[in-house]
Amino acid sequence: MTAILESRPHTGDRTSPTESPQRTRPRVFDVLRTGLGKSVSILLLLAIWEVIPRLGLVDATFLPPLSTVLGAWWELAASGRLWDNTQASLLRSLSGFALAVSVAVPLGLLIGWYKPVATLLGPLLEVFRNTAALALLPVFVLLLGIGETSKIAIVLYACTWPILLNTISAVRGVDPTLLRLARSMDLSGFRLFQKVILPAAVPTVFTGIRLAGAVSILVLVAAEMVGAKAGLGYLINAAQFNFAIPQMYAGIITISAIGVLFNQLLVALERRFTSWRVQP
Repeated sequence: MTAILESRPHTGDRTSPTESPQRTRPRVFDVLRTGLGKSVSILLLLAIWEVIPRLGLVDATFLPPLSTVLGAWWELAASGRLWDNTQASLLRSLSGFALAVSVAVPLGLLIGWYKPVATLLGPLLEVFRNTAALALLPVFVLLLGIGETSKIAIVLYACTWPILLNTISAVRGVDPTLLRLARSMDLSGFRLFQKVILPAAVPTVFTGIRLAGAVSILVLVAAEMVGAKAGLGYLINAAQFNFAIPQMYAGIITISAIGVLFNQLLVALERRFTSWRVQP
């Protein structure tokens, strides 16, 4: 009997040669397929952009082929004009965005958690959040001038509302079951806020931050078209005024690329701060 047991193969602790490659199979092809699937629509749009002006379906004067636009983009980059204007826009946009995050997140947490603060500031917030940022642009220019301060201030104002409203909603939308469980453990108000409210609110807060990231670029470009001497908005407006249409589209492409990169950076940051969540 002992000899028979010793002669039996131990199949429980080993994997067969045919199973091991399946478990260690690289997922390169899956990653490539996923990336290709996500980029098909963009590649199709770019191909259509290149083809329809050359076929005469649209006037190439007003919509030049993509290759012509890319050539103009390269000329702007080689001359340094593109970098100078991009640097000016990024400085204004990131400054206003950072100030909005530093102001709106603490204020939103305070309003969402303390009812007296919400009662006091609620009517004021309702008035200002329904006032478009660009409608106040002349006011900012009159009060702060046409320099950098007014442009950073308009970005700050525009970015504050998506962050603030999402933060308030995040605090008020915490699962009541979590709050009851935390209170049953006799946690103090500060510990309850630190251990339950903040972690539960982070995903919704980041949604507001990502919305504000897009707003910071869009509002700034519109503001730079009025009374600016540098920036991507100024570049686009000047190119349109001088009928340099390929350069105008080159500026638009640059803004789109910056928006996509900024959003991906915020997504990576969100995953870093919400690593405890089960990713879909």
